[in-house]
Amino acid sequence: MTSSFGTRLDEVFVQSGRLCVGIDPHRFLLEAWGLPDTAAGAGAFGLAVVEATAGRAGIVKPQVAFYERFGSAGYVALEGVLTAAREAGLLVIGDAKRGEIGTSMHGYAEGWLTPGSPLEVDALTVNPYLGFGSLSPALELAEANGKGLFALAATSNPEGRDVQLAKTPDGRTVSAGIVHEIAVWNAARHPGATGSIGAVIGATLALEEFGLTEPPATTLPVLAPGFGHQGATVADLESIYGAFAPGVIVSESRSILAAGPVGIAEAVERSAAAVRSAHG
Repeated sequence: MTSSFGTRLDEVFVQSGRLCVGIDPHRFLLEAWGLPDTAAGAGAFGLAVVEATAGRAGIVKPQVAFYERFGSAGYVALEGVLTAAREAGLLVIGDAKRGEIGTSMHGYAEGWLTPGSPLEVDALTVNPYLGFGSLSPALELAEANGKGLFALAATSNPEGRDVQLAKTPDGRTVSAGIVHEIAVWNAARHPGATGSIGAVIGATLALEEFGLTEPPATTLPVLAPGFGHQGATVADLESIYGAFAPGVIVSESRSILAAGPVGIAEAVERSAAAVRSAHG
């Protein structure tokens, strides 16, 4: 029987810590690394990040947009990065933020969450703002295949505030409503264990403002961008996330990638040690 994503995430936390290294081949980073701004350059960049991360941290998060911009060649490069990451024993979160309804959502889910698919990942970021129920095909396929999802809940972009802070009929903010739906799903399927469905909650936000004060019934995986380059510090992890802290994945990208091809391994090691020091 396939282990749940939550179980595998727990194992990574124990064995390798909570650091997640972003794989974001921005144009300016490719230039700084001495790589061409092409699909081949993005592929080489991703493979180098995987090599630097393996044995030093346990999770990587390729940003799909920076591969998709090269069309089909970009996807071929991404497939190579995903394969290398899986072969290196890393937990892979595909940052694609897919959101659709019905069979279209199922199609996206099949592409990313099916074992053996060229784009197979361990978990996928998804957009629930067509309604949490629109994610049902992905939720069900993730559960069946031992995969995970991370639904956008509270993000740092100012354009999202009006929607995320709006109130639902039960008095929750929209952000809190999404987290509540996730918690209910997890508690029903993995009672007393770390859930396989998580939320994206930015580390630079005041959770109280978003109504995220209700402790989850079970450990909720939280993909936490905002550490490093965006200003949040891992020493403040506990105070930022409170009751959500046990499930936090510390996501860092530019603060590590800026070290370049020569310094990235040391940068991963340094960040991983800082995260372990802040929260086991």
